[in-house]
Amino acid sequence: MNGSQRTRVLVCAWAILGVACGPGGDGWEESFPSEPGTSGEVSTEAPLPNGGLEVAPVNVEPEVGQPRAVPPLFQPGYHAALRWSYSTGNVTFRLRVPVGRAGQRVRLAFRSGDGSLVLRRATVARAGPNGSLASTPVTVTFSGAQGFSVGARKRVVSDPVPFPVGFRDELAVSFEVQGALGVSAIETLPGSYVRSGAYTGTTGAIGGSAWARAVGLATVDVEGPPARAFVAIGDSITEGYITEHDDTRKAWPSLAEAQLGVPIVNAGVSGQGFYDELQNLDQEVLSLQGVTDCIVLLGTNDLSSLEVSGLQTRMNLLLSRLAPLCRTWVSTLLPKEKSNHGDYEVVKRDRLAMNAWIRSTFPDVIDLEAVTRQPDNVHLFLDGLEVDGIHPSAEGHRVMAAEVVRVLREKGVQPEQGVQPQGEEPSEP
Repeated sequence: MNGSQRTRVLVCAWAILGVACGPGGDGWEESFPSEPGTSGEVSTEAPLPNGGLEVAPVNVEPEVGQPRAVPPLFQPGYHAALRWSYSTGNVTFRLRVPVGRAGQRVRLAFRSGDGSLVLRRATVARAGPNGSLASTPVTVTFSGAQGFSVGARKRVVSDPVPFPVGFRDELAVSFEVQGALGVSAIETLPGSYVRSGAYTGTTGAIGGSAWARAVGLATVDVEGPPARAFVAIGDSITEGYITEHDDTRKAWPSLAEAQLGVPIVNAGVSGQGFYDELQNLDQEVLSLQGVTDCIVLLGTNDLSSLEVSGLQTRMNLLLSRLAPLCRTWVSTLLPKEKSNHGDYEVVKRDRLAMNAWIRSTFPDVIDLEAVTRQPDNVHLFLDGLEVDGIHPSAEGHRVMAAEVVRVLREKGVQPEQGVQPQGEEPSEP
């Protein structure tokens, strides 16, 4: 070929998973074969070797039944939106974090809050009892340095860390910080601790105080074979609110993850509606890499403030922004036995209208209302499935997870390579 020609090779990593993708999207690898020093361009004007005898290139055909291996990818195994902000002096957090993906390397992403943040050192290890470590802590670096300093609302991703993890392993991520960190509104990570001073390398329990809110650590990516990777988008029902002293392992995304054998990371934020989600989508969801599917359960908090047409417009806008990232699955809204804001009769009417529209509009629907409502009253939960007329109980989360698993299995979602799905109950930290 002449000096202006080059060979373009496109490989869609998602094709083997049955997930659509296109040029320029995540999962495409573009390469240009080249010789050293040619920058991908091969000139035919160079002298021919062997005294001018042109030697025809040999095309080596791949053996039948031996497809080219797809390179491993970083995909999320844990995530928290960290919408709020928490400021602190020099402390060490040790978070006990469940990871829903297996692989040989991890990569951590930290998020600052409403001010500057200094992270001095971070380590990762296997979590032991009472805030101790079950393995030697491995230092995490950031562009080769042990720490970083950033301004408000920044996301900082670490270098890849050689650290093998299994599906649903629990990690101890320790980091010494000072300043403002992104934080969750409710407790989601029991078994975590905070102590003043520097303790990232301490293998025993660090002492200090129990700390259960997700803070600072936004994402744990795991490098492994390409697989389906889900993110759940919603409000407190998705984040896992039951009592405010909660556990992300008992929320429906984590329960469904354990049974399906694929990661379903949790981007739920208590109290939010469509407006808040759209305002924060870039940092909290679109910043994730390697996501293939999104599950949306959103709109309950908007029923008292938006008409049905407004709900529909914002749902369509959200799904259009998610379209380049993932295949979207839309859930119906759960029963609502009361309204803390607005006219309850209007809320009931509009919830039914919104659910009818969801069922008739979208190809991939997960009908969570159908499995949580009473058969003779669509506005009431089945007995034992709610805690306050709005939020599902622990049993309600189990019922929701079972329906998510049923629908996704019927649509062909398979466990990650080498992963054995687990039972319904999460292990205690």
